[in-house]
Amino acid sequence: MERYVERNSARWLFRRPMTLSSRQPYISFTFDDFPRTALLDGGEILNRYGLSGTYYTALGLMGKGSPSGALFVLDDLRRAIGHGHELGCHTHSHCHSWNTATDVFEDAIRRNRAAIAELMTGVEFKSFSYPISEPRPLTKRVTAKYFESCRAGGQKPNVSSADRNQLAAYFLEKVRGAIQPVKDVIDLNRRQAGWLIFATHDIAPDPSPYGCTPEFFEEVVQYAVASGARILPVSSALRSIGESNSDAA
Repeated sequence: MERYVERNSARWLFRRPMTLSSRQPYISFTFDDFPRTALLDGGEILNRYGLSGTYYTALGLMGKGSPSGALFVLDDLRRAIGHGHELGCHTHSHCHSWNTATDVFEDAIRRNRAAIAELMTGVEFKSFSYPISEPRPLTKRVTAKYFESCRAGGQKPNVSSADRNQLAAYFLEKVRGAIQPVKDVIDLNRRQAGWLIFATHDIAPDPSPYGCTPEFFEEVVQYAVASGARILPVSSALRSIGESNSDAA
C-alpha cells in the first residue's frame, strides 16, 4: 500500500487543471516509443478513416530494436508529419519516469527537443508521454515547463476536469484483444463528453505484449468513429477543447 501511494503521489501534486465543458466527446490515438508498425500499419488505418494520431518519440532510440519491434527511422518521422500525425516527446533515451533522477530526466527532455529541431525544421514537441511509469512529483513539475500537456496512464477517460500535467490514458494492450471493454469505455466517454486518450505501442499481426493486431485496432477505430467523438491528435484536441470551453463561457 505504501508503495502504491508513493508511486501515485504525483497525481495529486503540481497539477495544471483544465475543464472539459464541451458537449462533444473527444478521442485521441497515441503510440508510445514509435515502433515502425505503429505508423506503417496503425497510421495507415487512421489515415484510411481521415484521422491522425500522436507518436511519442525518443530520438536517441531511432533505428534501434525494442520489445515492441523495430523503432522508427528518419523517413518515418517525415512520413508521420506528412500524413498529418503529431510527434510528441518521450525523452531522448526513454528514461524511466520514476527511477530516473529529476535532473537527468530534464536533460533527456532538452536533448530530445534539440534533436527534433536539428532533424526537422519547424517541428517541435508540444505534448509529452511519461515513459514506463507514473512520474516522480518533482519530475512532473519539471516536465510541465516544456509542454502543453503530459500524458500518463490510468485506464480511464478524462471527464469534467483533468490535469494537463498528467492526462489519463487507456492502454489497448491491457485488454488482451477483448473488444467489449474498449467499446464500454468509448460509450462511457460519449455519455460523459470526456476526452479518451488511447495508447499502445506496435500494431502487428503477431504483436508484442505491448501492442495489438491491425484487425483489433481497426475495430477500435471504427467504434470510436461511430461514437460521434471528435478524433484528433493530442495537441489538436487540447486546443479544440480549450476553444469549446471559451465558446461555452
